[in-house]
Amino acid sequence: MKKQPLTTDISGEMILLGTGTSVGVPALGCSCDVCRSQEPRNHRTRCSAILGLPEGNFLIDTSPDLRTQLLREGLGIVHAVAYTHEHADHVAGFDDLRLFQFYLGHSVPIFCNATVEQRLRQAFDYAFDNAEQTHAGAVPSVDIHPISTEPFEVLGETIIPIPLKHGPRFDVLGFRIGNVAYCTDVKSIPKSSWPLLENLDTLILDALRPREHPTHLNLAQAVDISQALNVKKTFFTHCSCDIDYQTTNDLLPNGIEIGFDGLRIKLT
Repeated sequence: MKKQPLTTDISGEMILLGTGTSVGVPALGCSCDVCRSQEPRNHRTRCSAILGLPEGNFLIDTSPDLRTQLLREGLGIVHAVAYTHEHADHVAGFDDLRLFQFYLGHSVPIFCNATVEQRLRQAFDYAFDNAEQTHAGAVPSVDIHPISTEPFEVLGETIIPIPLKHGPRFDVLGFRIGNVAYCTDVKSIPKSSWPLLENLDTLILDALRPREHPTHLNLAQAVDISQALNVKKTFFTHCSCDIDYQTTNDLLPNGIEIGFDGLRIKLT
């Protein structure tokens, strides 16, 4: 009989599970004021988000901190996963999907492009080889669904991929669900992707730090994009320890805020 997980109902909500840069905040060895801060919203695990869709919990990225994030939010099950791109801070928690096969009664559906699939098969080769397993649950059991730039259906909702540029070398996908869009690890938005971001109620957008960066938007660039799109509400993510939550929020325009781990957003 299929196991029944203990889990919080997040129907109609998005939770920002992690809002930190690739090294997290506090960063190892850093003695800056933000890394030593007692403000809980300055404590940022690696980026991921989860959405309560009509037919289950839809996870975006498996960060290295996934287990801690799900436990923190009381989430005992993931029904499907989509990946933005192949970098370690977005895929390294893949092994934490192992338990969900028991709760679902089948493999976990994974939606990703060819580059992410290749990285998963290389980094977690033990989950994809033909070796006989010693016992059920020894490896993640997943069912990969290739995606590109076409909308796809999952858990009773249409997901619209948004092609984005993560600096000159890397392509990433943002995702639009209704009038909410999640766009992490962004340096620029191709002209063809701007129409996919029109008429948003909520935008979650990369904003690494105040200074320029070769592969991420800085604060000023992210503010400009939010204002150009005329979004009702924007939350910044993938933030480094150069961003103090309260000090930075006080300087941002109305309708734009620093996101934080555990932030809950209504889906519209």
